[in-house]
Parts: sequence; structure tokens; C-alpha cells
Amino acid sequence: MMGRMQPASGMLLVAAPALQDPHFAETVVLLLDTNDEGALGVVLNRPSQVLVADVLEPWRDVVAEPEVLFRGGPVGTDGALAVARLRDAQDTPVGWRPVAGLVGMVDLDTPTELVDGSLTAMRVFAGYAGWGAGQLEGEVERGDWYVVVAESSDAFRGDTTGLWRDVMRRQPGMLAWHANRPVDPDLN
Repeated sequence: MMGRMQPASGMLLVAAPALQDPHFAETVVLLLDTNDEGALGVVLNRPSQVLVADVLEPWRDVVAEPEVLFRGGPVGTDGALAVARLRDAQDTPVGWRPVAGLVGMVDLDTPTELVDGSLTAMRVFAGYAGWGAGQLEGEVERGDWYVVVAESSDAFRGDTTGLWRDVMRRQPGMLAWHANRPVDPDLN
């Protein structure tokens, strides 16, 4: 298909309506890393009921609302990783790893006082989504995912319930139409 974007760090993967895997149905995934060995990302629209304060107490005042852990994906669910947005590109804190623009990852072992003040938003994800070499490209080719440009606010929305539809609606051309498409168009 002409003009299809390739997965890259900082891009979004938006689950196609036909993708019914319970881990990923109606999800929006922020890609954090892509290379020859595979890809890694976090699901942006699956908040849990677990408060960050209960599991990572030092970070309680740094995370954005809602102050809960997000289910980042089915891999490594006993671990956590943090995605954040810098206040200023010139002021990168200790433990910072850039992803795209002002968005990057924060090492949760970094003392919060070394980070606080340099971020405008942060979210903590339990687990992540991972793909082996060529696997994600195959899923995109098959039509399981739409690869689209992220806006820096996507990862830090207070209410993530409408994120999938909002990301789809802002896409150019025919892609926006999928925002209202039923899972099985034949049943319509």
C-alpha cells in the first residue's frame, strides 16, 4: 500500500478494528524503541486501579492524573517503566532516555529529586508490548495496526477512554473513517 508509515520510535500503533487479541483490541500503543531486533511500546489507554503511590511511593507527586499504573502490555508485567515529557529540551534529567521530541523514558531507579521540575508529565506502565525481529512489520502489513504520528499529549491524557477514536479521527483521508467502523462491517 502506498504511503504506509513504517513503525519507528515515537510513532503510535492504533489497533485496527479487526484486531481482536484481548491484549490489544482498541488499543493505542506508543512505540518506545524499534530496531533490527524488534520493537517495544506501551499501551496508552489501559489504566489499572492500582495507585502509583501504593507501588512506587516516591513517584506519587510526579505522575500525571489519573495517578494510577497503566497496563503497558502483556510482557514483563512485574516490572514498570515510565514515559515522560520534558519541560525543556536543554534540561535533561539523570536517567532520561529520549524517544521522540520532548517525550522519553525515565529510569524509575533515579532519585525523584533529580527529575522533579524537569518534567511536565509522567506516566508509569506495568509491562510492555514487545515484538521480535520483523514481527511488528508483518502485523502492520497484515493490517492489524495503523502506524500514525503521535502528538505529545497522547501519552498523558487524563481520560483515555476516547483516545483510540480521537487518534483515528485526526488521521488524513480514508483512515479517519475507520474511527466509526464496526468490528464486522458485514453485520452492519
